[in-house]
Amino acid sequence: MLKIYLASKSPRRQELLTLMGLPYQLLLKDVDETYPDYLNPFEVASYISEIKAKAFNPQPDGIILTADTVVIIENEILGKPKDAKHAFEMLKKLSGKMHLVTTAFSVVHKAQIKTYSDTTEVYFKHLSDVQIINYVENFKPFDKAGAYGIQEWMGLVAIQKIVGSYTNVMGLPTEKLYAVLQEMEIL
Repeated sequence: MLKIYLASKSPRRQELLTLMGLPYQLLLKDVDETYPDYLNPFEVASYISEIKAKAFNPQPDGIILTADTVVIIENEILGKPKDAKHAFEMLKKLSGKMHLVTTAFSVVHKAQIKTYSDTTEVYFKHLSDVQIINYVENFKPFDKAGAYGIQEWMGLVAIQKIVGSYTNVMGLPTEKLYAVLQEMEIL
């Protein structure tokens, strides 16, 4: 099997690869994640994932895996919150509504970049201000798109249902990744 380099600081992506039984090595590089305003919200995760992938030149032997996740509500992208107030505002916006989570991942192999994405519908129950404040104070979701983690309290008590991939909401659509790696004959 080719060596897999995961270019992501996300502990959730690292956990998912481990749960998939895929040995990997972290390969980190700081990348400017800004994107042009004209992009459709559903193109942003793919754009950023590809920027991350292009940062590795020359490429080490093996494959490099990059990814990016965005939360979209009413055509607005909710990235990672800047602080507790921003996290509160994001969660207030998501409360009682459906939003979309799009994760894109790029696989770099032999200097070629292929990017794939998946979108999941997430339905939130109505959350009181007290619940939101409690979540932000206790879980500090500042490294998560949309200011929440589905694998935490929010996913256990506040999400009514999802339509699509659970792992996509965590930050990596593992079902799709596994199929891509099989198709590339990496597994």
